[in-house]
Amino acid sequence: MTVSDLLPGCFPCDQQAEVDRPPREAVVETGHWRVAHAFDSSLAGWLVLLPTRHVTSFAELSPGAAEELGGLVRRLSLALESVTGCVKTYLMQFSEAEGFSHLHLHLVPRMADQPESARGPRVFAYLGADEATLIPERERDELALTIRAALDV
Repeated sequence: MTVSDLLPGCFPCDQQAEVDRPPREAVVETGHWRVAHAFDSSLAGWLVLLPTRHVTSFAELSPGAAEELGGLVRRLSLALESVTGCVKTYLMQFSEAEGFSHLHLHLVPRMADQPESARGPRVFAYLGADEATLIPERERDELALTIRAALDV
């Protein structure tokens, strides 16, 4: 990845350009993908997978990034099951919000006791949460390190 692969002013690209990232912003980093814990979630373990270069659709992914994605999703899903106790994970991609056209995938733990009102596409009720219910930075950092360690098992 080079600076020319990034789009200035794009939130994920600006984060990718940062040299020093806290664990919550770099749960996993490969040559093609960076995984972060969602910053505006009230659900612990809500991960976001981001290509390390600016793309806006799956068709724009390099062959290497496309090939790596399936294995990464599987490994992260296993780690989330181990760390959070979730019964499965949801994988979603829209990249439609203003300022977030950079391709990104949401990998979200679905807990056994998750209310019906927050299952399936309604899981987005956990995103954009009010300040009082957001997962604190320190906890997101701890989760990131625990998930990272679970990947190495």
